[in-house]
Amino acid sequence: MPRPFKCRRVGWTPQHDYFKPRGIPLSELEEVILRLDEIEAMRLADIEGLYHEEAAAKMNVSRQTFDRILANAHKTVADALINGKAIRVEGGNVVNVAEQVRPWPGAGGRGCCRRGRGWQRKGG
Repeated sequence: MPRPFKCRRVGWTPQHDYFKPRGIPLSELEEVILRLDEIEAMRLADIEGLYHEEAAAKMNVSRQTFDRILANAHKTVADALINGKAIRVEGGNVVNVAEQVRPWPGAGGRGCCRRGRGWQRKGG
């Protein structure tokens, strides 16, 4: 049985959860998923300019795990930009420390990482 995921701390919730190329109907687009922990890793490393060890401590993960999360985020965003795909921001095994309640309105009373599903926004 695989080891359960450790909750990753997120200190910010994006205002917008969907991005798409202009001029292309949504029905014609492929989409990629950018998890909340991935967008948080990009925010800490690329926007705030934190060293990976510092950012990993803020997210409650090891530096190696942080590097993996960040590399996956960069790959996802690059795929969307280069191949003209939409980006949906959702899910991941996270707990939002900024809100101290839950990262998404309407997420219900579930605890973080309950049965490995993490947080997911319902209904798009």
